Amino acid sequence: MPIRRLPETLVNRIAAGEVVERPAAAVKELVENALDAGARHIDVMLRDGGRALISVTDDGCGMTPEELRLAVERHATSKLPDDDLVHIASLGFRGEALPSIGAVARLTVTSRPAGADEAWSLAVEGGAVGDPQPAAHPQGTRVEVRDLFFATPARLKFLKTARTEVAHAQDTVNRLAMAHPQVGFTLSDGDRKLVNLPPAEGELFDARLKRLSAVMGRDFADNALAIDAVREGIGLTGYIGLPTLNRGNAQQQYLFVNGRPVRDKLLYGAVRGAYQDFLARDRHPLVALFVELPPEQVDVNVHPTKAEVRFRDPGLVRGLIVSAAKHALAEAGHRASTTVSDLALGALQAGGQPGGGWRYPQGVRGSSLPRGLAEATAQYHAPVGVGSLPGLDQAPAAAAPNVHGEIPPEGRDDKAGFPLGAARAQVHATYVVAQTGDGIVIVDQHAAHERLVYERMKQQLGETGVARQMLLLPEVVELEEQAAARVVARAEELAELGLVLEGFGPGAVVVREVPALLGEVDVGGLIRDLADELAELGEALALRERLEHVCGTLACHGSVRAGRILNVEEMNALLRQMEATPHSGQCNHGRPTYVELKLADIEKLFGRR
Repeated sequence: MPIRRLPETLVNRIAAGEVVERPAAAVKELVENALDAGARHIDVMLRDGGRALISVTDDGCGMTPEELRLAVERHATSKLPDDDLVHIASLGFRGEALPSIGAVARLTVTSRPAGADEAWSLAVEGGAVGDPQPAAHPQGTRVEVRDLFFATPARLKFLKTARTEVAHAQDTVNRLAMAHPQVGFTLSDGDRKLVNLPPAEGELFDARLKRLSAVMGRDFADNALAIDAVREGIGLTGYIGLPTLNRGNAQQQYLFVNGRPVRDKLLYGAVRGAYQDFLARDRHPLVALFVELPPEQVDVNVHPTKAEVRFRDPGLVRGLIVSAAKHALAEAGHRASTTVSDLALGALQAGGQPGGGWRYPQGVRGSSLPRGLAEATAQYHAPVGVGSLPGLDQAPAAAAPNVHGEIPPEGRDDKAGFPLGAARAQVHATYVVAQTGDGIVIVDQHAAHERLVYERMKQQLGETGVARQMLLLPEVVELEEQAAARVVARAEELAELGLVLEGFGPGAVVVREVPALLGEVDVGGLIRDLADELAELGEALALRERLEHVCGTLACHGSVRAGRILNVEEMNALLRQMEATPHSGQCNHGRPTYVELKLADIEKLFGRR
């Protein structure tokens, strides 16, 4: 067959297969165009999940009839005035969206620029472009996409139900809305509004938190830690959730680069690295992070949908995210999320969960801390010098609780002003009940002490380094040549973690020393895991996680056990050390170490107010 040039219509349909995968992809392209046009309010409407109709209306700058003609031609755009693909300052720039959509659907664009006396409308049907016609429309642009994929019916077979397609479109609008809180957004399915976000007022940080709260829920706003960091010209802002506010998937992790929503393995890996010390691998935190950097340091032209990016210095970006997130988590002290106390009270009240028992809702493992407790704990955040818990290696002293679990009057002290209060009783030899100034705190003594021991072990590792165990016979591990090269290139960093290795010809490494904490270890499996981590994330998380898992196991076995009777001094020492230790609001797997109930809420349970 001779080589020939494909018809323009077919070329556009091929491009549409990359750009317009489903209705949500068309919504994304059209909303991004509206944002680039300076819109302050954007309305999106779908029918039949976007198959029958997609309508996007904005109040942006609008287009003249001549610009309308150009807008539906391939690679025609107003967003690259200097033909510079390095300094891209807009969301769109490829000039493919409208012609691609017009090639597979019935497209109508109606627009009126500022100061114009009338609007103009242009229709495109299956790639056939009509002539501009006068129309009635206020300033701005309305794009209507009808009968999506009518020109490529095979694509219709791959679409999901209308409800599923609307959900994808809703997620797309929410992501763009989070990145642009100053713009109002609505999304409806013809019967009801699924998204109704008015423009957020105030400073950027306040406006962004209001928008995030509207999208991610009030619980996130109540339990979010602010991030604001800069390193070598790269800025990182946003909010991350406390570890005890987590989910079973990563759907509520939102990442943005220069105002563009992205799904980038590097960024997700950085979030995982920041939380790896606080959550089990099957739990995921809630985050919304915004990276701002000079356009020349990031390449957004690596995928037709612009959902992926490439950084010039990925290690710098990843390090910034990990360090800023860990710093914010450390600054939170023993604070934990507010969600579980609300759930506990709801379960206790009439009409609570069936069976009267408190259970974590599906996908949630929270902890509790009263709203505003962070302010009350600020003066207590610094270490109070209690050292290790007194007497935990000896039998309880005579001042132990009586048979009813009550603290004798002579054993009580005036510590109710502390954030976690003063110990008043031990229940079932497992839970410490403390009285605060305006409520009570119930502490799981084993989970709390486990976190304290774990943090102490981590501190010791940081100060003295990781002890090494020399192998009697060095072990040679064979890998693919590229995988071996990746591991050898990070040999110096791995040595800091106690793993000493070197290259052993192409496609092999020889391991001479391993971290002593690991005990008997499958060296070959460890090296292969490291090679996979380095290929995917660029950092040896597997070794760190194994070390931390061992530390966590040792901390668990070295902690005060459930069923151990504690005296007053021991219980109060536990409370004081929790106040002085970062991350003590959750155990090593993100479960709560304590629950606080406000006195006002308890009084409501008994009808006293």
